[in-house]
Amino acid sequence: MTKQIQAVRGMNDCLPGDTQIWQKVESVLRDTVGAFGYQEIRFPIVESTELFKRSIGEVTDIVEKEMYTFEDRNGDSLTLRPEGTAVCVRAANQNGLLYNQEQRLWYMGPMFRHERPQKGRYRQFHQIGVETFGIATADIDAEVILMTARFWKAFGIQDHVKLELNSLGSNEARAEYRDALVAYLEQHKDKLDEDSLRRMYSNPLRVLDSKNPDVQAILADAPKLSEHLDEESREHFKNLCERLDAAGVEYQVNEKLVRGLDYYNRTVFEWVTTSLGAQGTVCAGGRYDGLVEQLGGKPTPAVGFAMGMERLVLLLQALECVGEIRRDADVYVVAMGDTASIQAPVIAEQLREEIQGLKVMVHCGGGNFKKQFKRADKSDALVALVLGEDELAQGKVTVKYLREEKEQITLTLAEAKLLLAELVS
Repeated sequence: MTKQIQAVRGMNDCLPGDTQIWQKVESVLRDTVGAFGYQEIRFPIVESTELFKRSIGEVTDIVEKEMYTFEDRNGDSLTLRPEGTAVCVRAANQNGLLYNQEQRLWYMGPMFRHERPQKGRYRQFHQIGVETFGIATADIDAEVILMTARFWKAFGIQDHVKLELNSLGSNEARAEYRDALVAYLEQHKDKLDEDSLRRMYSNPLRVLDSKNPDVQAILADAPKLSEHLDEESREHFKNLCERLDAAGVEYQVNEKLVRGLDYYNRTVFEWVTTSLGAQGTVCAGGRYDGLVEQLGGKPTPAVGFAMGMERLVLLLQALECVGEIRRDADVYVVAMGDTASIQAPVIAEQLREEIQGLKVMVHCGGGNFKKQFKRADKSDALVALVLGEDELAQGKVTVKYLREEKEQITLTLAEAKLLLAELVS
């Protein structure tokens, strides 16, 4: 027997029972970003490897260990996109959307990272991302955070997520703090774990994010980033907090929140939950004012966020907040006899045409009434529309209720259409 081919590890199928949940989640997300006046942008899955080395940073885990990188037939190094911000910057800059302009953009789609698969973290995963360009003031930072807060309200999970907030300051202030932190860590090298030692010189701010309690104990007396902030960044952060306070968005300032990518400055934020175990971050973002210039464009202020959709779906399922999922079919058409079988798809198309939103499934493959009704019941339809030769000759059909204890009734086709219209009204 030929061996079955399996999916690549960490890249999962989404089966029909799950796709309806995803469609509902995607619909809520689209409606929410649309309510803020944001426009969708779509870009390729494969990009030049140099894009991510220059934006994310060559000494980050993503670039060093996680990217799917390969040479194409021309010898060019290409990478499956591991995140969307750098790609959005490249696309917007290349297509002339940034210079002396304001843009509010969003995207949705798959990303790829070669890391150990676990619940809520896969090698092919999906994100929705929002990126804004051309606005330097804290009001746009507040807007993207307010948008994420509206996500949680739309899903009914606002009591299960918490906002953590911090400021990284300017690039100069961050560099000054970096030196102070490295000097402090060097005094405690003998107590740092292997991961922290590796990051101490290449990306020392990531040590602040260590999950090792022994390292966190050492960090208790470490220099604080807030002590090194420039005055302009302090005012920016103060203004942001005032706006969130005015909007009634609760938050906690977390000075150890730094984000893992090199391009962030000033505002950084995460929405976290305790309902998913260790994988507690469901949405994260911040400001990256230097990235456009870093990738060859004119200096452009920017801020945005990304959210892992697998993790959001898991959270909604864990909290039983998925809500009602629309059935595959409202009506299942059963036909007996050659004439009825030929007319069944014709009548089904009339129903779809005249009754907006009605889902009609027509039985295919033949079989007696018993077999057809078994399929009708399995379809989860509310009613079966029964077509027989004699009824059709009289211009009539029979409506049989599949989910309610009601007597079946025989009606004219016009009467049946009125009755079926009530199913989706």
